[in-house]
Amino acid sequence: MPHLRLAPPAPTQPGVLLPARDLAVAWILMVLLAALAWVLTIGQSRHMGMEPGTMGLALPLFLLLWVVMMAAMMLPSVAPVAITWVRGINRRSAGPARALRIAEFVSGYLLAWTAFGLVAYGALAVTGHLVDRDPTTGRWIGAAVFLLAAAQQFGPLKRVCLRHCRNPMFQLLQYSRFRPWAKDLRVGAHHGLYCVGCCWGLMLVLIPLGVMNVAAMAALAAVIFLEKLWRQGPWLTWAVGLAFLILAVLAPFQDWLLPGLDPSGPPMEQMTGWTG
Repeated sequence: MPHLRLAPPAPTQPGVLLPARDLAVAWILMVLLAALAWVLTIGQSRHMGMEPGTMGLALPLFLLLWVVMMAAMMLPSVAPVAITWVRGINRRSAGPARALRIAEFVSGYLLAWTAFGLVAYGALAVTGHLVDRDPTTGRWIGAAVFLLAAAQQFGPLKRVCLRHCRNPMFQLLQYSRFRPWAKDLRVGAHHGLYCVGCCWGLMLVLIPLGVMNVAAMAALAAVIFLEKLWRQGPWLTWAVGLAFLILAVLAPFQDWLLPGLDPSGPPMEQMTGWTG
């Protein structure tokens, strides 16, 4: 009897466990949520400059803005795992229990990025202080940031985390063995940590480019999406790393590459709350 060989599903085919109709509806929902986050982010950026540092934001308001930004940038790329996991929740839960489990998963994912937001806030505070003392240091800070981001693109942590994010089926099998206690929260946080490990270098370049630089955010979101879901994503990772190396060389001599480290940029309007 001849042996039949079944080819494993491609790592970028996230919908193998979902009917096509359900997959389409889920993707539309994820895109709409990301679009809403983009609307909020763009609306807020209109009231803010790209001055160095924390832009005058207190930590709680910065983290709120950061979480919205991460939702805008990350939701499309996290869709393969999120959609399939939520599908499993829908099969095993109903009513309030289902809503609670989905909220736990999303909260766990955003919790990982909130933790990274604390690191980002500290880095922005330090760079803002250094640029205030000596504006010329912004050039070397920018070069160092681009160089660090390039190292992350070529480093082993990037490859490990990107491999994890590009193989949702393997992740779901791993997550199914988690203990029941706060399972969905821990699944969301676990996957969020891998996303942080995959993308922290890309987020870091917002320091020289400007945290509220919408064009930079959109470009980075596209890179993140393609790195995780495009078959040629690993090659894109290397190309972006090479681009960061070039920017690191140019940064000390080209101030226009560093709008987020320019102390003469337009000041942020005085903020008393969340504005749209």
